[in-house]
Amino acid sequence: MPEAVEGVSYGMPALKVEGKPLLGVVAAAKHLSIFPFSPAVIDAVANRLGGYSLSKGTIRFTSDHPVPDDVLEEIVRLRRAEIQK
Repeated sequence: MPEAVEGVSYGMPALKVEGKPLLGVVAAAKHLSIFPFSPAVIDAVANRLGGYSLSKGTIRFTSDHPVPDDVLEEIVRLRRAEIQK
């Protein structure tokens, strides 16, 4: 997403597009988290994330078990489409 800019959203580092949060990231003591700022996006890819800890707004993973690139690309594509609505 070349047009994304670095910023902060909800107190976390995030990429923004058109002034809206696209994807946030946080490193915790025992895991990493991706925040797509959309429960609908997580629901759309949940069936491809077996073995990951999911919540309404978060995908948790570890460096030993990262989110697959194709799923991450789909998350960005779906979130971008929501922003463009």
